[in-house]
Amino acid sequence: MSVLDRLVSGLRVPRQAGAVTVVEPMRRRDIPAVVRIEDAVYPRPWSADLYRSEVSKIPGGDRHYLVLRRAGAVLAYGGLMHAADEAHVTTLAVSPHHQRQGLASRVLAELAWHAVCRGSRGLTLEVRASNTAAQALYRRFGFESAGVRVRYYENTEDALVMWCHDIQSPEFAARLAEFCPEAVR
Repeated sequence: MSVLDRLVSGLRVPRQAGAVTVVEPMRRRDIPAVVRIEDAVYPRPWSADLYRSEVSKIPGGDRHYLVLRRAGAVLAYGGLMHAADEAHVTTLAVSPHHQRQGLASRVLAELAWHAVCRGSRGLTLEVRASNTAAQALYRRFGFESAGVRVRYYENTEDALVMWCHDIQSPEFAARLAEFCPEAVR
């Protein structure tokens, strides 16, 4: 068994018929599970200290972080940073063993709804130029490429800057309802 296999083996949660999936605010106690996922999916993962710093900013209102749980285990997470009338998706990840189950869509929809409720006019994010699966997800939500940050990741890989404008529109609310009815309030 490789080091990576041993690392992510603790992330496996069997799909259970009737298992309830919940999305709730990230708390300090969630950080070890978040960091295990982070370590498994990113070449340069955020540290536990960085997540503790981000979570400590939630009460101030300029950060919003969520975890998605099933059978009590954290399977996905995401975060937003608010600035003026915009929201920036800072992170979004799903445990490798639970990808392609719609969990990223659920977390992104919850983050987007939060931004809408807060009055944000647009959403933005960066995504690896090589991550075509994530780009496809973002496009389904209405994000469009707006530019490139050269060598943004590890000083080697470009990032696409993507924007989703007019998130206050009825069309965007309908898109959220279509892709993730659980998130629409």
